[in-house]
Amino acid sequence: MANSLDELVNMPRLTAWLDANLPQLGDGPLQVEMVHGGFSNVIISLDRGNGVMMLRRPPVTPPPGSERTALREARVLSALDRTAVPHPRCFASCDDPDVIGAVFYVMERVEGWSGKIVDRRAEHPAPFNQPPFAWRLPYAVMDALVALGNVDYEAVGLGDFGKTDRFLERQVDRWSSQLASYKDKYGYAGRELPGYAETERWLRDNTPVNWKPGIIHGDLGTPNMLFSHEHPVRVNALIDWELSTVGDPMIDIGWFLGGLRDEREPDVVPNSMMDAANMPTRQELARYYASGTGRDVSMLDYYLVLARFKGGCIMEYKVAQAAAGKLSREIGDFFADIVADSFASAADIVRKYG
Repeated sequence: MANSLDELVNMPRLTAWLDANLPQLGDGPLQVEMVHGGFSNVIISLDRGNGVMMLRRPPVTPPPGSERTALREARVLSALDRTAVPHPRCFASCDDPDVIGAVFYVMERVEGWSGKIVDRRAEHPAPFNQPPFAWRLPYAVMDALVALGNVDYEAVGLGDFGKTDRFLERQVDRWSSQLASYKDKYGYAGRELPGYAETERWLRDNTPVNWKPGIIHGDLGTPNMLFSHEHPVRVNALIDWELSTVGDPMIDIGWFLGGLRDEREPDVVPNSMMDAANMPTRQELARYYASGTGRDVSMLDYYLVLARFKGGCIMEYKVAQAAAGKLSREIGDFFADIVADSFASAADIVRKYG
């Protein structure tokens, strides 16, 4: 169920906080408007007569760890101000949930269009949804990821933003533990997940050894980006940094490229959010990324499988919340299908190429 503005914003307290922390927004009456009321976060526009800014906070029924991730988002956005990575500027953050009922931060409004999820597909506006413009779109994404992959995370103050020691070795335990935690959080008995056990074993047996740490966005997809309206298309901003950390940036590559065609079977168009028939192959884009960053993409299959495993473990919390009555059955069924597809497609890669 969508949250109302009255549930999400305490106007008197927010106004007082803005007076103290963001005088550049203006001093007129505060005007707020819902921009995005998603499952994982809410975005509200703020206007006091001196330009519009965006407030980002968790929903009233938040996902696990949402307050911590909101503040991490604010931190990474602030650090990226000194880089070439396209992103919205973070103006201020609040770690006191008593102000509006949750922690939040206020960021720049960036112009551009994003992919819209319709029937489990990311729809893009014309002409970027058709050849030849659709072909260019994932290269624009790779350009943004090249910029992110080349950031010296320690130099921008993110040296403690993630634990790089045995980062890849810890991935399976990290996400399988989160999946198991839903039993205690929501009283969720779980369900059979075909492909899960096979994928888990393969990931443990095929962990890359040589990799270079960097900043990970954590949730790459065109709905989490703002693109320019002109040609050639470019990414104006990477948004939704709630899963960001420092680790192996190839995780982002595996996450984004998973929905595209594989050059080993170029005529097979995967059932995914992306319009893969009119886009380059996974391997072609991986080589493009490697040419801009110098990173090793020889174990791309590992990252493709890990992305699906991670996504399945994370999104099962929506199924658990629905089972506990915190979300509608319709939402639970929607995510149940996505999770099942994640583990099944991961196992398919293992069987074909592992």
